[in-house]
Amino acid sequence: MFSLGINYSQMHDSAVALLRDGEIIFAIAEERLSRVKHDASFPYRSIQAALDFAGIHSADLDFVCYGWQPAGDVFRHDLACYLRGRMPANYPNVLNSTRHFASMWHQQNGHRRFEHHFGATRARVLFIEHHLAHAISAYALSGFDDAAVLVIDGRGAWEATSLWHGHEGRLEHLETINWPNSLGMFYAEMTQFLGFQKYSDEWKVMGLAPYGKPGVDLSEFIQISSGSSQEPATNGVYYRINSKALLGNVRGAPRITAKLGPPRESESEITSRHHDIAFAVQDACERAMIALARRATGLAHSRNLCLAGGVALNSKANGKILASGICDGIFIQPAAGDDGVAIGAALAPMLDGNRPLLLQQMRHVYLGNEISDDQIESVLHTCKVRFTRLDDPPASAAEMIASGKILGWFQGRMEFGPRSLGNRSILADPRDPEMKDRVNKAVKFRESWRPFAPAVLAEAAHEYFETAHHSPFMILTAQVRPEKRARIPAVTHVDGSARPQTVEASVNPLFHRLTSEFHRRTGVPVVMNTSFNLRGEPIVCSVPDALRTFFTSGMDALIIGSFLIDK
Repeated sequence: MFSLGINYSQMHDSAVALLRDGEIIFAIAEERLSRVKHDASFPYRSIQAALDFAGIHSADLDFVCYGWQPAGDVFRHDLACYLRGRMPANYPNVLNSTRHFASMWHQQNGHRRFEHHFGATRARVLFIEHHLAHAISAYALSGFDDAAVLVIDGRGAWEATSLWHGHEGRLEHLETINWPNSLGMFYAEMTQFLGFQKYSDEWKVMGLAPYGKPGVDLSEFIQISSGSSQEPATNGVYYRINSKALLGNVRGAPRITAKLGPPRESESEITSRHHDIAFAVQDACERAMIALARRATGLAHSRNLCLAGGVALNSKANGKILASGICDGIFIQPAAGDDGVAIGAALAPMLDGNRPLLLQQMRHVYLGNEISDDQIESVLHTCKVRFTRLDDPPASAAEMIASGKILGWFQGRMEFGPRSLGNRSILADPRDPEMKDRVNKAVKFRESWRPFAPAVLAEAAHEYFETAHHSPFMILTAQVRPEKRARIPAVTHVDGSARPQTVEASVNPLFHRLTSEFHRRTGVPVVMNTSFNLRGEPIVCSVPDALRTFFTSGMDALIIGSFLIDK
C-alpha cells in the first residue's frame, strides 16, 4: 500500500512524504529541489522525486493525503474574532484570512493539478485536520504506546495549540486553544519587532536571548500561569496572548513600540536593549511551553510527552521541559514544522475504521535523495572540477578537520527537516575558540553571535553534557559540563549551553566513524556540525548545489561521496 502525504498551504514549507505499507520510505521539502527557501508552491518536484524513488506512478498510489482541512469555518472564525474585538481594526487580517481560506479551498479543487500533472490515479484523496496530522507525526513515530501529545504552532486552520492523548495506537483529542491566542504568533511578532524575518528567523531570537538579562516586562502581550493545580487557568488556558496589542501594521503594533521602543531595522546594530527583549521573549516561551507540557501530561495521565508544530523546534524550551521533571520520556518530531505534516497526513489512513496506528520509533531522518559515486564522478567531470578519489573518506575528513580545515561533507541520503545531521553538513574543529567566528563570517555569511551545534559520539555524550539524553535530531539543548567548556568552545554558547546531536554507529556508521577518527586523533569525541548551505538558502540537495556552495564560500575542502575537492 502506497500513501502519499502532502503539505501544501500556499504559505510555507511545501513537502511530501511517501509511505509503503506504513513505513516512511521517502520524504523531502520542495525547497531542496526548487532552491527557494520555505517554498510554498505546489510540490510537483517533490512528488515526482518520491514516485521516482519508489519506482511507481501516480496510478499506483492508494492514498493521496493533504495535511490541511479543505475549507470550513476558518473565515467565520476570523470574522468572529473581529466581532469580539480580539484584533485591531487596522490589522490586515481580512486579506490574510481570505488567503488562508482560499488556499485550503484551492487544495480541495487543486487536486486536479495533481492529476493533470501526474495522470489519473485510483488513490483515495483525504484532507486531514492540520493539528491532527501534526499529532500523528509525533505520536506514531515516538516509540511510546502511551503519551501526552502537544502541538504548538502559529496557527492551523483555526487551532494554535492542541493537546492529545495517544494510547495503543489511537489519538484522543483533549483540548484546543484557538488562534489568535497563539504562542507561535507571539514569538513571530516579536521576531519581526527585533528586525528578523517573521515565521522563519525565530532561531535568531533563541540564539540572541542568552546575551540578555531579565528586566523587560512583556505581561501586556503574554500572560502565563504555571499549569499547576495550585494555579488553575480560566477554561484550561495556561497562556493568554493579547492579540490586539501584538497585531497591527507590518512593522508592529503601536502598543509594542510604546512599550518597548522603536522596532529594530533589519541588518542594523543589535544593542543590549535587543538582547534583553530577546531574553524576555524566550523566557516567556519557555514558561508557556512548560505550563502546556504540565497540562498535557496531567490530562493524559502519562509520563511520556510528544511535541510537534513549529514552536516545538525551540530546542532551548524543549531542554527546559525535559529538565523540569514533568516527563520521563520525550520525543520531538524532528520535522516539527509544517514540512513534517506530510508524514502525519500520509500516516492518517491507518486510523480509518478506528484502527490503531502502526507505532514505531523514528531513529533517523535520512529520507531524501541519494547520489551514487558514479553519478558524482560524472558531474565532477562535466563541471571540469579536479578531484581525488579517497580510500577512506571518514579518516581523511577527520584528519582535515583536526588540522583546522572547514569541510563540506556530502554523503548518503539527504536529511528531512531543518537540521543537517551528518549527511549534508559543514564540519569543523570544536576545539578552536576562533572557529565559530570563522565559519559565521567566511562560510555561512551570517551574524557573528549565532551558535553552532556539536555532533558527539552517543557513547561519550555523558562525558561532555550534564543531561546526556538521547538526542539524535539536534533538537534538545543541554548544559556543557563546566570542565569541558574550554575543550569545545566553538560549540558552547555564551550561557554554557549546546544543542548536541548524539551520533550512533548503528544509525549513521559513516558519520560515527568520522567522529570516532577525530576522537582518536584529538581526544575529543565531538565535531562542530552545521547545515551545508549559505545564509538564506536551503540545504544543498544535488552535486551542483554542493559545488556552487563550496566554491562561493570560505570552506577549505569538500568530500562528496568518495571524492575530495580541495581548494
